[in-house]
Amino acid sequence: MDEITRVREFNRAVTRRLGVLEDRFLGRSRPLGAARLLFEIGHEGAEVRQLRTRLGLDSGYVSRMLRDLEREGLVEVGTSPGDGRVRVVRLTGAGGREVDELDRRSDAVAAAMLEPLTPAQRERLVTAMGDVERLLLASTVTIAPADAAGADARWCLRRYFAELAERFDTGFDPGQSLPFSAADFTPPAGVFLMATADGAPVGCAALKVTAPDTGYIKRMWVAPRVRGSGLGRRILDAVEAQAADMGLTTLQLETNRTLTEAIALYRARGYREVAPFNDEPYAHHWFEKRLPAT
Repeated sequence: MDEITRVREFNRAVTRRLGVLEDRFLGRSRPLGAARLLFEIGHEGAEVRQLRTRLGLDSGYVSRMLRDLEREGLVEVGTSPGDGRVRVVRLTGAGGREVDELDRRSDAVAAAMLEPLTPAQRERLVTAMGDVERLLLASTVTIAPADAAGADARWCLRRYFAELAERFDTGFDPGQSLPFSAADFTPPAGVFLMATADGAPVGCAALKVTAPDTGYIKRMWVAPRVRGSGLGRRILDAVEAQAADMGLTTLQLETNRTLTEAIALYRARGYREVAPFNDEPYAHHWFEKRLPAT
C-alpha cells in the first residue's frame, strides 16, 4: 500500500505540473487528449488504427477527436493509397503550424521546469525522468508468440543484426552465421516470441526444437529504449515457459564475447557454460540449462 500511495502522489504531482487537468492545454483551444493526438499524427501522418494502439484509446473516442480536429481544419482523414481498407490521417497546413506551435510551447514548459534548478538538480531530474519513462514503458510490455515471417519480426531482426555488426570485433554478416528460416521458429519446429509496448515491437527471442527434449535459443534482442528495465529477463523467462509447455527439458544457446550484458543475464538465470555444441563462427561462449521439472 505504501508503494501504491507513492505512485498516486507522483501521478498527482505530474498531472498538476504539466497542466493535464486544464481544458486549454498549453494555452490552446483544446485539452491534452486532442493535442496529444496531433503530436502522434505528426508531419508524416499515421494510420488511424496505429493511433488507437499507440494511445490505448477505443475507436469511438479517437473517431470523435478526429472529427473535431477535421472541423477545425487541422487534419484530413482518407484511405491509404496501398490499401483502401486502411484509414490514414494527415495534418493540413494549419495542422502542421499548430503542431509546431505546440512543440514550441512544450519546450517552454520544459525549460520553465528546469530553470529554477541547479545544474546538478537538472541532471538528477532528467536522469530520473529517463528511468521512470523506461519503467513505465516496461510495465506496458506484453510478450506473446508472433509470426516469425511477419513485418514486426523482420524489423526486430534488422535492428538486431545492425547492432551485432556494430558491436562484434569482426562485424556481423547474417550470411556467414548459422542459417535459420522463419519455418525454424514456427510451431511445431519452434516459436518466435515478440515483446510489444503500445503496439510497437521492443524485443524478441526465438526457440528452435533441435531434439525431442532440447531447444535452442536464438535472436534474443531488446530495444535500446527499454534496456535496464528487466525486459531481457522477462523475455528469457517467457522462452523457458514456452519450452516447458513444449515438453523440452534442456535449453542451449551461444553468444559472442562482446555481449557482456547477455552473458551476465544467462549466468544469473542458471545457464552454465559448456563445450561448443555447434560451429557458429561468431560464438565464443556456449551455454546450457536444465529446466526444472513441471
